[in-house]
Amino acid sequence: MKLEVLVVPVSDVDRAKRFYETLGFRMDIDHVASEDFRVVQFTPPGSEASIIIGTGITPAAPGSLQGLQLVVFDIEAARADLVGRGVDVSEVFHDAGGVFYHIGNEQRVTGPHPDRSDYGSFASFSDPDGNGWMLQEVKKRAPGR
Repeated sequence: MKLEVLVVPVSDVDRAKRFYETLGFRMDIDHVASEDFRVVQFTPPGSEASIIIGTGITPAAPGSLQGLQLVVFDIEAARADLVGRGVDVSEVFHDAGGVFYHIGNEQRVTGPHPDRSDYGSFASFSDPDGNGWMLQEVKKRAPGR
């Protein structure tokens, strides 16, 4: 099995569409069947999985998704790229526990993981509805990935 699509709940499809285009996501389709049903699919650069935003596609509340992750090779370069595109991105951080990030900001330590270990450095941003995204640095994937 492969994860193919994540549905991201948004309140304003056109506003969200502009945001995801700003990120550099490729728009695959924008299908309007009616005023009550629209499907817009985007694929992040280099990803096999896509996201879908739209109207009439999910009962989830706009902004309710948190912790969506985009894996990047160089966290600082990826953050700089997004900032250059006008996206409000947190500073790069790692978790005090060193394994994954805790909810909230309490365990966040400014700067990349001290060893620059794979899966250890993050930066966060949100879409216009508050759906939360994370950048995660991975240079060498875990075995079997």
